[in-house]
Amino acid sequence: MATLTVHPDRLLPAEPGVRDIARRLYAAVRELPIVSPHGHVDPRILVDDAPFADPASLFIQPDHYVTRLLHAGGVPLDRLGVGAGPMPERRAREAWRLLCGNWHLLRGTPVRYWFDSELAETFGVRERPGAENADAIYDRIAAQLAGPAHRPRALLRRFGIEVLATTDDPADDLEAHARLARDPEITTRVIPTFRPDRYLEPARPDWADAVGRLGAAADTEVGDYGGYLAALERRRRYFAGHGAVSADHGHADAVAEPLERSAAERIYRWALAGKASEADATAFRRHMIMEMARMSCDDGLVMTLHPGVRRNHHPGTFARYGADVGADIPVATEYTDALRPLLSRFGTHPNLHLVLFTVDPDAFAREIAPLAGFYPSVYAGAPWWFLDSPALIRRYQESVAEIAGLARMSGFIDDTRAFCSIPARHDMSRRLDAGFLAGLVAAHRLDEDEALDAVTTLVAEQPRRVFKL
Repeated sequence: MATLTVHPDRLLPAEPGVRDIARRLYAAVRELPIVSPHGHVDPRILVDDAPFADPASLFIQPDHYVTRLLHAGGVPLDRLGVGAGPMPERRAREAWRLLCGNWHLLRGTPVRYWFDSELAETFGVRERPGAENADAIYDRIAAQLAGPAHRPRALLRRFGIEVLATTDDPADDLEAHARLARDPEITTRVIPTFRPDRYLEPARPDWADAVGRLGAAADTEVGDYGGYLAALERRRRYFAGHGAVSADHGHADAVAEPLERSAAERIYRWALAGKASEADATAFRRHMIMEMARMSCDDGLVMTLHPGVRRNHHPGTFARYGADVGADIPVATEYTDALRPLLSRFGTHPNLHLVLFTVDPDAFAREIAPLAGFYPSVYAGAPWWFLDSPALIRRYQESVAEIAGLARMSGFIDDTRAFCSIPARHDMSRRLDAGFLAGLVAAHRLDEDEALDAVTTLVAEQPRRVFKL
């Protein structure tokens, strides 16, 4: 049986002299607490602290990174339990066998790196998964999941997570967060994130119903545009009162274009009546991005923007399994002209922190780094989703550092629903930061003491400063 190799120098530079510097830099940050200001873990798992059901529900079902790769290799999503909820042991074991039997599909991907780290370091698995040992590995992990050391709260402490941000609907009562804040056992700061996308998109078939729920949650009449704005403002304040530090926005493009008040009111009325055209709906959403920036200047919530994904690219998959199963595909995205109205009005406002993420790697050097290199409000968001891989993280480091400087980076975000992958993802980032900075030292562009300060700042201080933690 092949050994599952987790090399101590993984991802560090291959050249011996540079690698020695990187080892020293990495050693300084390896054990620092994890600050996760953007992610998708369900806070209720920490409230309930129930054992994870089985390896498939922990590693496969919630992780569209995994299901996407297996689906591309010919594995049907239903056999992986996508959209199925808790599975009986027979089906969970079958899904696990499919993962292990198709382990070769993960080669060369960051998913393989994360899996190797999770299996070896969290569960002590030292054999490379395959069809022949799938059941043995399943049994080993399942036995650990049944014990107290691998329940959610125990893993939260073991992973050293200092801050964990979730992603939450503006109408959520945030009761899970309130309970965690009152619980003396929870030392991690678990905070909500205001995610208003569905309330800003009148083209959605459920938009009017969603706005009604928003109004009810805010105890505000939303029959007119003014009431709608007031409801959003009230819910933002409610989230901030429960610890939120940011509002997260993910739309088809980055365009922010204001409407005259009368035009916004008119489109709002039409949209509530189901009569707004697609062009009207797009114009309203772009106008509301301006309003979200205005609200961030007023209430101080960090504004994160991650456009440029064609959601649910395959209609049949969406109809059968719903969203977030791996069928979202990037599109090229423009930022410079798209955000000029927003930045012209708010780009130098002292309360605004605007973190620009992308799934278009060309945008880092072409637009995001130059914007962050001028506007004091703009930060270059860390590579995420399709870009959170070693090669593209290195491209981000080179582009942003040389154009805007290290201080304009956001700090790492893990953006994951897969709870056990959080430490593996942060470890990957720390190794790549150490390697990048070691290269600058070896090229005599930085002294090693500066690189040590920089790597510590990127890991420990930058996310706190950018996300107002």
